[in-house]
Amino acid sequence: MDLVHGSGVLVIQHLQNNYREYHSFLNFMSTVGDPRNIFLVYFPLWFHLSHKVGTKMIWVAVIGDWFNLIFKWIMFGQRPYWWVQETTFYHNNSAPHLEQFQITCETGPGSPSGHAMGSSCVWYVMITSVLHFTRPSPSFQRFRLLRSGLWMAFWIIQMSVCISRVFIATHFPHQVILGLLSGMLVAAVFDHIPSVYSASLKVYMQTNVFLFSFAVCLYLLLKMMGIDLLWSVTKAKKWCANPEWIHLDTSPFAGLLRNLGALFGLGLAVNSEMFIQSCKGKNGNKTRFKLMCVAATLTCLQLFDLMKMPTHTEVLFYVLSFCKSASVPLGVVAVIPYCVHLLIGDEDRKLS
Repeated sequence: MDLVHGSGVLVIQHLQNNYREYHSFLNFMSTVGDPRNIFLVYFPLWFHLSHKVGTKMIWVAVIGDWFNLIFKWIMFGQRPYWWVQETTFYHNNSAPHLEQFQITCETGPGSPSGHAMGSSCVWYVMITSVLHFTRPSPSFQRFRLLRSGLWMAFWIIQMSVCISRVFIATHFPHQVILGLLSGMLVAAVFDHIPSVYSASLKVYMQTNVFLFSFAVCLYLLLKMMGIDLLWSVTKAKKWCANPEWIHLDTSPFAGLLRNLGALFGLGLAVNSEMFIQSCKGKNGNKTRFKLMCVAATLTCLQLFDLMKMPTHTEVLFYVLSFCKSASVPLGVVAVIPYCVHLLIGDEDRKLS
């Protein structure tokens, strides 16, 4: 792998030396690919446009990120910013210099890229959903033009996200390519699992228990074999240029509990009485209701994201991470729509 990594370092150096003026854009595209935006931006927008698309988006994001975690644990992928410091590939102290940025120092293993995988799976869901909604168009030529335009936009966005992750030296090129293809594969598989749209709370609970149990059992099994799955955290702390750039929420278990919390919250929400009365009631198909829900949820979630959790105790951080993630779909799907439903009902009664 040293030859692959060495070639990847040359690509990173080329990007950092020749495209430095695009740093702000690439930084933004890395943010676009952040898996957290699936829950804070894409999901709230899409759920109130189509409950099925929003539900599928959460399932795809959670299962995709879970596979990403498992792959990272068994592939032991290096990250460029620490690999160049420890490898014996370079001789005579000729190790290349890679510039680090505020979002470089992620603490999990590097392969496959979680940003590339999360971005490709959720954008695949969005693109295919738009094409599904517009398929009945009487003009086949117009549909072909739309399809070409959307898929072109998809690849431009994905390539920009991948390049941004390589530019900041947090991934090698082969890691983002693997993440991109894996994300699309997970999303495509869910096209053939319509049962997630009507899953009961029991199914959500069973899925959560299975995902958590499998991950913990794999972790314990590898640990019994003498493999430290937190090896990447040690390397990140050792080689990150600025200790303040290391964040606990990029660790493997933080991502696992964040995703399980989101799936659990969605299960509670779609099976709640508040969801049935609001989104499934008479106001559910009203444009005004949907627009008010989108505006309210996006505003509340941006304020909610400003809340920082204590990181001095890892166990406490993980528990709060699970609870915070569970509250996001619960608010988007049930609590906020129910409040909007009550508000619209009061206005209608006053007008009558």
